Amino acid sequence: MSFSALAPSLSVAVPEPRSLALLAAAYAIGSVSGSLTLGRLRGIDIRTQGSGNAGGTNALRTQGARFALAVVAIDIGKGALAAWLALRYAPLNDGLSVTAHGYLAAFAAVLGHVWPVWHGFRGGKGVATLVGGLLVLWPFALPALLLAWGATLVLTGYVGLASVIGALCLPLLAWATDAGAPRLWFSVAAAALVVFTHRGNLARLRAGTESRFARARLLHRWRRG
Repeated sequence: MSFSALAPSLSVAVPEPRSLALLAAAYAIGSVSGSLTLGRLRGIDIRTQGSGNAGGTNALRTQGARFALAVVAIDIGKGALAAWLALRYAPLNDGLSVTAHGYLAAFAAVLGHVWPVWHGFRGGKGVATLVGGLLVLWPFALPALLLAWGATLVLTGYVGLASVIGALCLPLLAWATDAGAPRLWFSVAAAALVVFTHRGNLARLRAGTESRFARARLLHRWRRG
């Protein structure tokens, strides 16, 4: 797909109030952090524990599997809800297509997770919420992304690196499948955001100080065995 084919899609009319309301609602939904909301019920702020990140990985390390599973369910669910609401209620006479509304809402939800208005703009890294949006908008992409994520995790034990590799596969998959403009731009923006939110992980990886999930390094364990 050439850039010239995408250029017309950038010349869109100013969104109408309902479109802006849907994006604002998506951001607000995304701002409901699973780990911080559930943490309040326990009387804790997960941002003061472990890595300080308000996401599923830190929830697993510091609070256990049941807590982490609930966190991930909420974070995936809000991404799916934001995308579904946008597809369901997008105005048909707006300059943006219904599909574009869905992808913009999913991205807004991810932004809400990373910079949540309800939690002092200090949230997680956005991967689970991104997965939730893809469940509604592009479910066929998830097997490839999960395969890349899982393979990287098994080979290295680095969850952050696995998340980055999985996210970077998204624009490659969109390009390889000749995706439309909304999906392609969403893929590029989402991958860039995931790389940005994992910049600390990447810096620690270069410095050799990044923490591993040792249990996930199956190849390393097989070799030792």
